[in-house]
Amino acid sequence: MLSPRPPRFFRHFSSSSTATNSSTTTTAATPSPSPFQPPALHQLKSERDPDNLFHLFKSNATNRLLVENRFAFHDTVSRLAGAKRFDHIENLLEHQKTLPQGRREGFMVRIITLYGKAGMTNHAVKTFHDLHLFRCRRTVKSFNAALNVLSKTRDFDSILLFFSEAQRFDIRVDVYSVNIAVKAFCELGKLQEAYLFMLDSENNAIKPDVITYTTLISAFYKNKRWEIGNGLWNRMVLNGCMPNLATFNVRIQFLVSVRRAWDANSLMGVMRRVGVAPDEVTFNLVIKGFCQAGFIDMAKRVYSALHGKGYKPNLKIYQTMIHYLCKSGDFGFAYTMCKDSMQKNWFPNIDTICLLLEGLKRNGQIQKARMIVTLAEKRIPPFASGHLAAMQSIL
Repeated sequence: MLSPRPPRFFRHFSSSSTATNSSTTTTAATPSPSPFQPPALHQLKSERDPDNLFHLFKSNATNRLLVENRFAFHDTVSRLAGAKRFDHIENLLEHQKTLPQGRREGFMVRIITLYGKAGMTNHAVKTFHDLHLFRCRRTVKSFNAALNVLSKTRDFDSILLFFSEAQRFDIRVDVYSVNIAVKAFCELGKLQEAYLFMLDSENNAIKPDVITYTTLISAFYKNKRWEIGNGLWNRMVLNGCMPNLATFNVRIQFLVSVRRAWDANSLMGVMRRVGVAPDEVTFNLVIKGFCQAGFIDMAKRVYSALHGKGYKPNLKIYQTMIHYLCKSGDFGFAYTMCKDSMQKNWFPNIDTICLLLEGLKRNGQIQKARMIVTLAEKRIPPFASGHLAAMQSIL
């Protein structure tokens, strides 16, 4: 059972949401390079040598076309990280901080995020700590950026320690901060800590939103702690927080996993009544639920309803339907769906195709079986030769 009394993850925060330190560091003026012409952006993109890439980026560091181009930053840092040239990444990003754009918090959030993408967590956190040195306003936005980077480290203690630093910087954390921490705790398997963290946030006037609840419900369902997941669902609704598409899909997936296909179908009806439109994931889950429970005719009805609502089946829906149609012996409908799927270059897995071929052959429909093999031979990218040989051997 979860403890009803949450630990004090939060402390009292002042009403001020930001803090700006007065201490500043002056930086030497950097001479402006020649104008960054559009062709140079293409040159930056096509450059493969890490050293040349570094020098090309550095020589154009002050030009607006580069500074405002998020893709250029992300692509350059990603390729340097791939080449393990973390020295170049540090040089480029630290230089960017000293330039005029370093006074904008939005730009520094980008620097923090890029350090995180490169796996340079300490640099990302230090950037947040040092914002005042660059006359940059520090708010919950940069705090959340650094917290998000830390959450990828899967270090529970470091995440909690950083969270406690919000008070030191006079930052009032928000629901986005809570959601980052809750997700990180759930991914670490610390579900009770995540739940208590949510309760503590409420005690500090940070109301959980649908993302908070969806993250927790999903985690408890995946860990087979269904009674707590159900309790969180009820708590969410009673607190006036309406589930969204992702929340409904999480609960429908749970219902399907415990063989409650009819309840899953009923919940899809509730979605429509409250104005949340089901998507392909919803339909696929309900179809799978009926198939697993042996109600193939109901699965067909849901599949037909999908078309009637203007949706188009995706690969997962085709795979699910074809597999279970074959299991139930309905090779005629399975053939029709498989042919339609393959003509869209969506191919079921090799086991399902072989199951269909064996059924068609057993029913004397060898021409249909040959059609399936012919379509399989046209697959892009092609099937492995061993898989094609397995199909052909059935004929």
